[in-house]
Amino acid sequence: KAMDLCNVTEDGLTACKPSVVQPNPVEPSPECCDAVSGADLKCLCSYKNSFMLPSLGIDPDLALALPAKCNIPNPTEC
Repeated sequence: KAMDLCNVTEDGLTACKPSVVQPNPVEPSPECCDAVSGADLKCLCSYKNSFMLPSLGIDPDLALALPAKCNIPNPTEC
């Protein structure tokens, strides 16, 4: 089964990966922003202090900055 994280598909995760890895994150692509626009942002917040994102090579702070970078209203502070 393909991985799905908070309503973000594996393709969406792949599109966003360059924007959420250190040391040189890039601006999110349109494909990434499309994925983020359909994401469950409250669900993503639940991973803020989890080891799961770092285990995937994802910087949680960069991941949580994606909605703002994509001009997507973030319904929750986390």
